[in-house]
Amino acid sequence: MSDTIPSGFTLPVQVVEAGGVTAWLAEDHAVPVVSLSFSVPGGASLDPEGREGAAALAAALLTEGAGDLTANAFQEAVRDAAISFSFSSDRDEFSGGFRCLTEALPEAVRLARLALSAPRMDPTDMERVRARAIAGARQALENPRGQAGRAFWATALPGPFGRPPGGTAESLASLPGELLKGVPGRQFHRAGLLVAASGAITAEQLRETLATLFGDWPAGDPAAVPVPPAFAARGVQVVRMESPQSSAVFGQPGLAVDDPDWEAAGVVMRVLAGGGFSSRLMNAVRVERGLAYGIGAGAEPVAGRSVIIGSVATENARMGETLSVLRAEWARMAASGPTDAEREEAIAYLTGSQPLSFTSTRQVAGILLALRRNKRPLDWLANRPARLAALSREKLAEVAARVLRPDELAVTVAGKPEGV
Repeated sequence: MSDTIPSGFTLPVQVVEAGGVTAWLAEDHAVPVVSLSFSVPGGASLDPEGREGAAALAAALLTEGAGDLTANAFQEAVRDAAISFSFSSDRDEFSGGFRCLTEALPEAVRLARLALSAPRMDPTDMERVRARAIAGARQALENPRGQAGRAFWATALPGPFGRPPGGTAESLASLPGELLKGVPGRQFHRAGLLVAASGAITAEQLRETLATLFGDWPAGDPAAVPVPPAFAARGVQVVRMESPQSSAVFGQPGLAVDDPDWEAAGVVMRVLAGGGFSSRLMNAVRVERGLAYGIGAGAEPVAGRSVIIGSVATENARMGETLSVLRAEWARMAASGPTDAEREEAIAYLTGSQPLSFTSTRQVAGILLALRRNKRPLDWLANRPARLAALSREKLAEVAARVLRPDELAVTVAGKPEGV
């Protein structure tokens, strides 16, 4: 690798505050588009047991009418102003936001405020959205990948974080309307609220937006987000179902998102499982043996911690061999770490491709929000190339040995696998 360290991707970020709410802003008037994203801790982890999917279903209902606007009237207003809204609930957070033209910002803020503070949740709309969610939940379990994923998470993180964030067909069908109407009150508090904005919006406009959207939210602490349990999955579990192919979801405990070795672990995972055809797993499983079309893995944050999770699908008769190759490559990386050539390729890619993640205001707002969620400093992006370049092969080998745990690699297979 060259001794010259490439300069970091520069993205001037302002810190904007209004009424106790702080936002990161990347102001750019080159294109007349604005994106805003927010998140609060909670999400599906606050769904009562047996009521899985409550937060997700409520999120889907926020744009189905609000205030004096029926669902049709709300959607017409959104279309007329060319506004894009997004609200969702994940395992550990409730998030949302919008994208619009600069001239439509006042209308986007007005409609967003209505959606967040006065969603109608009319019975007819509720049942229509519920039916759609139930159909989606059932469809997700019609293939081996869906069955394996559901069983893996339930075993790996028993309790709120292991349940399907979107709910099951059974739980969705039983959700009472009053529970759904109470979701905003449980989720929306200024404590823990994170906001990011990007595009053609000034700091003063953003202050006004923050005050309008979040100024009336309660300042007190929201319901406590549960602490994730220790990773509990072990060995191999098989979910039997009729299918010509089997699908495997595999994983192990990962690092906390604020762990000093988080970036180094990302380089290790890039070499092992995240680099497309350049990754060891893809080379060993597909290129050398033709066992599967693709295989990959990476770290998925969950409430400040993470799970290293991946997947692979192959014909039933070849699943046993595929898992043997997976375990061997996992153990080989843990034992010796990346080679010098692999280190150079991974760091060059991670450094050089970084600007490609910032090609739209929506992407920029989302990345700024993720940086805030993971407690990164303002200069994190600018200093990243230097941090990556400083990672020696010896350091990466040390991190690989620390992070990868071949004996704790858990696998859930759905289908009719042979040799498992």
